[in-house]
Amino acid sequence: MSDLWKNRHLVWKLAKNDFKKRYAGSYMGALWALVQPVVTVVLYYFVFEVVFDTRSQRLAGGIEAPYVLWLTAGLVPWFYFSEAVMQGMYAFLEYNYLVKKVVFEIRVLPVVKVLGASFIHVFFAAVMLLMYFIYGYGPNPYLLQLPYYSLCMFVMIVAISYTTSAIVVFFRDLAQIVNILMQVGMWATPILWDLGFLQGKWEVLRIVFKLNPVYYIVNGYRESLFEGRWFWENIPLTLYFWGVTAVLMLIGLGLFKRLRVHFADVL
Repeated sequence: MSDLWKNRHLVWKLAKNDFKKRYAGSYMGALWALVQPVVTVVLYYFVFEVVFDTRSQRLAGGIEAPYVLWLTAGLVPWFYFSEAVMQGMYAFLEYNYLVKKVVFEIRVLPVVKVLGASFIHVFFAAVMLLMYFIYGYGPNPYLLQLPYYSLCMFVMIVAISYTTSAIVVFFRDLAQIVNILMQVGMWATPILWDLGFLQGKWEVLRIVFKLNPVYYIVNGYRESLFEGRWFWENIPLTLYFWGVTAVLMLIGLGLFKRLRVHFADVL
């Protein structure tokens, strides 16, 4: 943490440049990053509200909400997770010229990549809130904890990125494996369906799905928007999430320290 604070201005500058260079050379530039969430929302609206006329989706606990809005509340954190994990994994490969510099603290590079992916997340979250108000929902204090859940996601992704970015330097096939896991993870979180459907006969399976730490964040978004519940009201799940995140961080930093001495030789 001391390295990040000491180099905070450099990290911020690198993150902004990282975001911009992805679209360098295109006419619209960084605007392309903002088009994707808008197109995604419009597509889901057309499919579920116009074609299938799915006006509402009964959620767990008897809560009713427009399905497209409920779905968007899950897509916002999930897109952030999938995009940032994939970007964070390439931190040392993309910045290999900095890895070879002895004087540069390469520990900050995964944070740079994850922070760069956060710009799209902020915009997508703004689109979600705009939809939320358009559908007739008013401001409420529970919306104030959305930044908390975004912070949860940020910390967890950084923890994962330390592991993946260190391993992919030596094992490039990891990128394909992670890509497949992301496809499975979207259904296992879940994003498109609600865990309430598993109550009763599939209760054990529902508990297993809850062990996915991303579920804590996705569910937190939906609870903040529709159920009006504070994160500290579910202490066991909150403690579980931060416990898993702490373990992931320790594993990631441990692998990073063990493998970093060989980065320059491989890159």
